[in-house]
Amino acid sequence: MPTAGTASEPRITVVLTTFDREEKAAEVAQQLVRERWAACGTCIPGARSFYVWQGKLEESTEVLLLLKTTADRASGLAQRLRTLHPYAVPEIVAGDAIALNGAYAAWVHEAVGTDAPGGADGP
Repeated sequence: MPTAGTASEPRITVVLTTFDREEKAAEVAQQLVRERWAACGTCIPGARSFYVWQGKLEESTEVLLLLKTTADRASGLAQRLRTLHPYAVPEIVAGDAIALNGAYAAWVHEAVGTDAPGGADGP
């Protein structure tokens, strides 16, 4: 499997977050793709989450949203995601892809490229 970040292969970042409703996850994914913060959003329903909130162990069924973007747009995507997210403390975790299809990485860069509204910094 090829590694990411070589001279011939641009790097991408995957950002993940969770939502309580699939409709809201899809709405946010579509907004971020429209604004070109993300090239793609994938909603995965049925994730079981366990966490401590306000001193109590909680269990929730959530929708996992995976967002694919470029490394240089990940921070802006996270900031925009915070403004759109309904949770008081949203889970926003980002990591660089270490192995990926070079053609896919190139497509991600094209989809969120610097010709996006507002240039490299976004709308």
